[in-house]
Amino acid sequence: MGRLVTIVRGAGIALLFLVIALCLAITILPPFLDRIYYDGPVSRHYDGAHFFNPDGEIDTPAPPGVSRSTFITRTLLGDDDRPAWPEAVAVKPSRPAPFAAPRGMTATWVGHATVLVQAAGLNILTDPIWSDYASPFPPLGPRRVAQPGIRFDDLPKIDLVLISHNHYDHMDLPTLKRLWARDRPRIVTSLGNDTILKHQGIPATALDWGQSISGAALNGLAPQAVIQCGNYEHCPDYRVHVTRNHHWGSRWGSDRNRALWSSFVIETRAGNIFFAGDTGAGDMGWPIEARRYGPIRLALIPIGAFRFWKGQMQSDAHIGPLQAAEVFKRLGASTAIPIHWGTFRLSYEGWNTPPRMLQLALGCAGIPVDRFAPLRIGQARPIPTISPVPSVPRRCDERAIRALE
Repeated sequence: MGRLVTIVRGAGIALLFLVIALCLAITILPPFLDRIYYDGPVSRHYDGAHFFNPDGEIDTPAPPGVSRSTFITRTLLGDDDRPAWPEAVAVKPSRPAPFAAPRGMTATWVGHATVLVQAAGLNILTDPIWSDYASPFPPLGPRRVAQPGIRFDDLPKIDLVLISHNHYDHMDLPTLKRLWARDRPRIVTSLGNDTILKHQGIPATALDWGQSISGAALNGLAPQAVIQCGNYEHCPDYRVHVTRNHHWGSRWGSDRNRALWSSFVIETRAGNIFFAGDTGAGDMGWPIEARRYGPIRLALIPIGAFRFWKGQMQSDAHIGPLQAAEVFKRLGASTAIPIHWGTFRLSYEGWNTPPRMLQLALGCAGIPVDRFAPLRIGQARPIPTISPVPSVPRRCDERAIRALE
């Protein structure tokens, strides 16, 4: 009996210490996990410690009639009655050519926000992720349901990598380490994200909204080298502009908005490319700002992860298909490819809801569907030269859009 009492007492003491340890962890770990990625002057979107959206902050409201804590818990546990996703999606990987022709442009959707764009001899990757999980603790977190549309070993030599922000589905460190070890690509991102990469031994160039850098500068060449460049597969005759969008950043929660998020405009010999990154609508002025750099031959625009309860059509952090169609018009783009859908299950909508809804949204906006057509993962599309987008008769069935799950 005495031994049982001792065991019980010991278990009680151990439990007490566990509770104390958990309480200490709750108070100690968040500050410990905070990181200062950037230290610079105050600006219209940086207060000296954190970045912010000048057109309004991101809010994540709970569904009507549900508390925020319950909503977050159910979302994390997958217990929110969301439409079912397939366990796996069949993918036929492509084998891209080493590079595009001097004035050619081809885009291959690898999955999520990862696209290989080959333009005038330049090989560009956007937000590359080849990992199976978009998470700091795999196998926990969002799991890839569709394998990459290009096998990593089949990638051509990559010249330029764009990193829009530091979320795990966009800044995948294992993939970036492999790319750096293999190709030594030039990496361009927005302020603060270079600190995270450099801690992993990956050099990067970080710029503020409105700043730009030439291929010559990225490659350490003098300006006259650009004029003399005739080796198109490695010609640095391009310029990267870091442009505004509407999002947020964090790796651990407590480091929220310590690094900046962005979109990009890439000027190439073959024409301009716009990569929206990950974005909500905000004031919808950022597509107009990107348009000022010249006509856009190809735009990469997100359409997924916009719905967190039934019937929601957009969230503060992610545009849905209706807003994507409006972004296309405001950009004045000639051709667009929808991204950020069908790879990682991040929200409430069904697996193929975003492209189905996009087709209806284009009808509402009077945009020809072939100008903003979804690709299969692994599908390569030759991008036509810039031409005016014809207006087509508007056919809009808002009830059909809202009926999609």
